[in-house]
Amino acid sequence: MFKQFLSKLPRKSSKSDSGELNRSSSGPVSSPVQRSGTSAGSGPVRSNSGKRMSSAVFPASVVAGIEPLVPFKDVPSSEKLNLFVSKVSLCCVTFDFSDPGKNSIEKDVKRQTLLELLDFVASGSVKFTEPAILAMCRMCAVNLFRVFPPNYRSSSGGENDDDEPMFDPAWPHLQIVYDLLLKFITSPCLDAKLAKKYLDHAFIVRLLDLFDSEDPRERECLKTILHRVYGKFMVHRPFVRKSMSNIFYRFVFETEKHSGIAELLEIFGSIVSGFALPLKEEHKIFLWRVLIPLHKPKSVGNYFQQLSYCITQFIDKEPKLGSVVIKGLLKFWPITNSQKEVMFLGEVEEIVEAMSVMEFQKIMVPLFLRIACCVTSSHFQVSERALFLWNNDQIVNLIGHNRQAILPIMFTALEKNAQNHWNQSVLNLTLNVRKMFCEMDETLFMSCHARFKEDEAKLCSAAEKRKEVWARLENAASMKPITGKTAVLVTPRATSIAC
Repeated sequence: MFKQFLSKLPRKSSKSDSGELNRSSSGPVSSPVQRSGTSAGSGPVRSNSGKRMSSAVFPASVVAGIEPLVPFKDVPSSEKLNLFVSKVSLCCVTFDFSDPGKNSIEKDVKRQTLLELLDFVASGSVKFTEPAILAMCRMCAVNLFRVFPPNYRSSSGGENDDDEPMFDPAWPHLQIVYDLLLKFITSPCLDAKLAKKYLDHAFIVRLLDLFDSEDPRERECLKTILHRVYGKFMVHRPFVRKSMSNIFYRFVFETEKHSGIAELLEIFGSIVSGFALPLKEEHKIFLWRVLIPLHKPKSVGNYFQQLSYCITQFIDKEPKLGSVVIKGLLKFWPITNSQKEVMFLGEVEEIVEAMSVMEFQKIMVPLFLRIACCVTSSHFQVSERALFLWNNDQIVNLIGHNRQAILPIMFTALEKNAQNHWNQSVLNLTLNVRKMFCEMDETLFMSCHARFKEDEAKLCSAAEKRKEVWARLENAASMKPITGKTAVLVTPRATSIAC
């Protein structure tokens, strides 16, 4: 490998140089079509015009006798694109970065070549031809597309805050490749109609697979690149959305393990903000079948902010979807996870705040039945967050217009809290909400209070009757003689220990 790169020092190239690099690559390579239409090496000419990225072969490292290590400034403008292809092909050689001391000179040559390519693409001096686009896509595929090892650190899909992010040792080279790909896609010299044959569906799927990287720096680069691909290649937009949906489906209903859900949702949030009105049915289906079920996984805290933003964007586009989202949240409401309940309550407040009275009336009964359960939660953060809803003036206004239905639901929960809750902060908030309801409609409040007293009296009466029945059963059992294996009713008096 060392001799291979030393042989690339600036000098007149030979066929043996081309063959040496070809032999060092991971697979068979072939020269791209030259401007004159002839192949640089021996063998039949391969036309790239009708080939997709997935079926194309690697371009050769030396094109038309141009040395890949020659600087761009040392060749005429007519040869710069050939030199570009030659340099890109040189970068198709990959290295093992787990050992920093291995192939250090070759790695440095490749890094310098990538930086040269980055400057050349950023300059925007030459319009990219089809062989150049092909070579660029293949180089990115060789360097970026890889299979990640399984994550053995956590079996919960990354929900542990103590897990530190993993950093790829190859990142110094990968970062330049990502920057180069971004500059290439956004370059005005790149014709989208010509490039879509190589930046095709297969390329996009492999790009999306990289979002499972544990390196947050890589996911951030991918987020920017995918967003630019979505913006430039309009023909691929439906496929990008469908492929992202498939990742979400697999995450929610199969694995619950993926490192890039937050970044993908961030991209989708910007996509939703660009949807035209009225919303298409497919977009509403995505909301119901993908975004709302994403509240289900245990690791929702890792991407909750981005998920909430996407849903808010949908509701801003079409406010009638607010009631649909609330129904979905109630369907996936956490019962045993207090932290998720707090997050859900925060999202509910944000959605209800933007609702109209008519939409609010569609979901107010099931919603406040759930809120009443949260108010009486023994976990003080859940109870406190539920009571904080009454600090929102818009929600209080909606409650006031519908107090005839809401106060009877909430009254029992408020009374139980006022009598029994252990947390002083929750107790104070409960008393404030009771006072607010009383000032809102004193007649209704007193009516609910009288009904609550009646229900309490009925419950006490039923409890007394049950106690009497059990006392009679105990007496009857104590009078019956014990024979054989007859079960014995042990009374509380018999099991008590005198102190």
